[in-house]
Amino acid sequence: MIKTKNRKYNIALFLIVSLTLFASCRGDVEMVLSEDIAISNPEIIKGYKGFYLLNEGNMGSNKATLDFYNFETGVFTKNIYAERNPTVPKEMGDVGNDIGIYGDRLYAIINVSNKVEVMDAQTAKRIGQIEIPNCRFIKFHQGYAYVTSYAGSVIIDPNYKQVGFVAKINTATLQEEARCEVGFQPDELEIVDGKIYVANSGGYMGTGSTSGYERTVSVIDIATFKEEKRIDVAYNLERIKADNRGNLWVSSRGNYKELAPQLYFLDRGKSQVTDTISITATNYWIDDDLLYLYGTKFNYTTYNWETSYSIIDTRTRKVINRNIITDGTDKKIEKPYGIMVHPETKDIYITDAGNYVTPGALYCFNKNGKKKWVVEAGNIPGHFALLPIYN
Repeated sequence: MIKTKNRKYNIALFLIVSLTLFASCRGDVEMVLSEDIAISNPEIIKGYKGFYLLNEGNMGSNKATLDFYNFETGVFTKNIYAERNPTVPKEMGDVGNDIGIYGDRLYAIINVSNKVEVMDAQTAKRIGQIEIPNCRFIKFHQGYAYVTSYAGSVIIDPNYKQVGFVAKINTATLQEEARCEVGFQPDELEIVDGKIYVANSGGYMGTGSTSGYERTVSVIDIATFKEEKRIDVAYNLERIKADNRGNLWVSSRGNYKELAPQLYFLDRGKSQVTDTISITATNYWIDDDLLYLYGTKFNYTTYNWETSYSIIDTRTRKVINRNIITDGTDKKIEKPYGIMVHPETKDIYITDAGNYVTPGALYCFNKNGKKKWVVEAGNIPGHFALLPIYN
């Protein structure tokens, strides 16, 4: 009996000391342990082990976090980065803006912390970091990572004159090798047939009028890493994604007032916009020949946010569905913030940022738009990366 008590005491003492040492690695930063949540039946899905979900966290709060959903176990694990990297002083950092997997490594764009965090894709343990000022989005091609950067500080200023760039990073050495200047405040980028297409926004210089915004897509030749040309599209561009034919879908945020957000079809062969879809496309995911999107727009007449969900056929460029969610769950989603479609099951994942200051949520819907499950995520969940099963 005494032996049992001593054993319990020793275990408790060990845990207290361990947690104290664990926390001391972070100085004054509050440590949050990971949490496993069983949310669905395990699924054996060919080709994929699960996916990472990057939570942005509020700017200035150093609260970007990383979650993981395991298809094989049906378990969603919150905040895995903090626990698996106890010696990193400030955990992931300030504002997670994009995430991607290339080879056996996981790359997270941490915008305001001015870095690309590089981790082992299987364990999320840190391998290193690459310093890129005000970095935004990432794509990969033949051993290199390409990252867009606003180049300067986070500031809204109509007289802001710092052009942005795309950084070329060697994924073997994690060293930046070159930069190519593009337009002002470049956001998402896409790579098709040896060219990088960059959506320039000019977002820092816009003040509600159109005079400060950019309206072009920069085209960079990968072989020379030089900007070849710019294609005129619309004001304040943000997203750009390629369909199965290599053509590009580009979103404009408008000027948040009389100039409405829209979605544009950029014919890559003609290097020009050949179709405009009058729809708000805040974020979207292309799977096969379907583009799944949600749109959030503030109505200055009613002073309310308007939210919509649609599916576009990328072959006909027509809206074929305005009800991605068919069971009424959309009424419970306060502010959609991220979207992904599983390439095999066709399950649709949509995140909810809620009020932006408390934990958000991750919803899973089947291909028919019926809710399968929902789970609490981190603060402002928004960016997905599917983890392949490595043979």
